[in-house]
Amino acid sequence: MKQIFLALLFSVIGFFIASLFFSVPHAILVALLVLLVTLWTNEGLPIGVVSLLPIILFPSFGILTTNQTVSNYSNSIIFLFLGGFMIAIATQKTELHKYIANKLLNIFPSTTRGIIFSLAVTSAFLSSLISNTTTALLLIPIVMFLTEEISLKLRFVLAIAYGASIGGIVTPIGTPPNLILLGFLEQHEIATIPFVNWIFLTAPLAIIMLIVMPFILSIGANNITLREDLAEKLTLTKEQKRLSFLLLGLIILLFVNSRIEPFYSGLGLNEKGILLGFGLLMFVPKIGFLQWEDTKKIPYEIIFLFGAGFSIAMAFTVSGLAEEIASNLLALTSLPLILLIILVAALVTFTTEVTSNTALISIALPIIFSLGEAAKIDIQLILLVATICASYAFMLPIATPPNAIAMSSGAVKVKDMAKYGFVFNLLGILFVTLVALVYWQFVI
Repeated sequence: MKQIFLALLFSVIGFFIASLFFSVPHAILVALLVLLVTLWTNEGLPIGVVSLLPIILFPSFGILTTNQTVSNYSNSIIFLFLGGFMIAIATQKTELHKYIANKLLNIFPSTTRGIIFSLAVTSAFLSSLISNTTTALLLIPIVMFLTEEISLKLRFVLAIAYGASIGGIVTPIGTPPNLILLGFLEQHEIATIPFVNWIFLTAPLAIIMLIVMPFILSIGANNITLREDLAEKLTLTKEQKRLSFLLLGLIILLFVNSRIEPFYSGLGLNEKGILLGFGLLMFVPKIGFLQWEDTKKIPYEIIFLFGAGFSIAMAFTVSGLAEEIASNLLALTSLPLILLIILVAALVTFTTEVTSNTALISIALPIIFSLGEAAKIDIQLILLVATICASYAFMLPIATPPNAIAMSSGAVKVKDMAKYGFVFNLLGILFVTLVALVYWQFVI
C-alpha cells in the first residue's frame, strides 16, 4: 500500500506542477502518466495490472474513449511479438539456446577478455532472436557459476546484461521499444521498416558497441584461463535440428519477403502474419514442439505493457499534449541536424535511466514526432535515434529489463553499474549520432 500511496502522491504533485505550464486536461494526462510510471517503477501493483489501468483511467478523465484505448491492446504489432514469444518458448523447451551459446562461446580465446567478448556476443546474438529479457534470464544464472572471483562475476554479468541490450536493437522483436516504434509508425501511416531492413540499419551500430563494450569491461581484469568452466560440448538432438530448420526457413522467408528499394520489391507478405504463423506452427504435431499448456509461459504482462504504451502514445497525440510540448521546443528546431540528434539521443538515454524504457519511449515518440515535423527532418530517422537510445541506457537497474536482472543476481552493485553505465551511455550517444549521420540519413 505504501507504494500505491506514493504513486498517488506523486501524481497529485505532478498535476499541480504540470498545471503551471499546461492546460487542465493536459495536466491531468501528465498526472496519470506519473501515476502509471511510478507504479511500474516501484511495483506497487503487478506490471500487468498497471498496464491495464489506462483502459479505466483514460476514458474516466475524458482523454480517450474506451474503444480508442482498447484498440491499442490489439495493435497488429502485438501479434508479431506474440509469434516471437511462441518461437522463444520452443527454443527454450528444446534447449537450442544452450547449443547456440556453446558454439558462440567457443569462438573466442580462452582468456578473461575472450570470455567477456564471447559472453557479450552470445548475449547480443540470442537477444536479437528471443528478446533481451529472456536472454538475460537464461544466461546470467549460467555465468554466475563460471568463477568465484567477485570482480569477474561483476564483469561477466554486466557483459550479459549490456550485450542483451545492445543486441536487442538488431531485430524488431529484440526489445519492446522497437515494436512500439513500429506500432507508432503504423498509427501515423508512416512507412514502417521491414524486418530485414531493420537488421541492416542496426547491425553496424551493434557491432561497434560489441567491440567497445567488452574491451572496456575487460580492462584491469585478471587474465586467467576459464575455458574449463564453460559449457560442455553439445550435439544437436533431433528436435533441435528440426527447430533449426524451421528457424532457418523463417529467416529465409523474411529476407525474401523484404523489399530492398529500388532493386527488389519483396513478396508483399505481412511480416506480423509471418511471425505469428511460424509461432502457431510450433503447435502442429510432428512439426512443432509446444502444447497449449506451454502458452502459460507467454509473458502476457509484457503484451499488456505494449497496449499501455500504444495507448499512452495515442493519448499524447489525440489530446494535443505532444504538439504543445513540441511547440515549447520549437527553438531547438533551428539547431543543426547533428546537434538536434545529439540532444534527442542524450535526452532519451538519460531520461530512460529513471523509468522503464518501454514507458519512456511510449511518451517520447509523439513528442519527438511533432518536433521532427517542425524541424522538417526525416521522421523515421529521428524516431529511430530515440528508440535505439531508449535501449542504450546502461546506468541504473530500472532503465532496462537486462539491467534489472543483472542487479537481481547479487553480483552487481548500483555504483558499479552506474560507473560503467555512464561511460557506455556517452559512447552510445556518440555512436548512435555518428551512425545516424553517416549511414541512416542516406538509406532510410
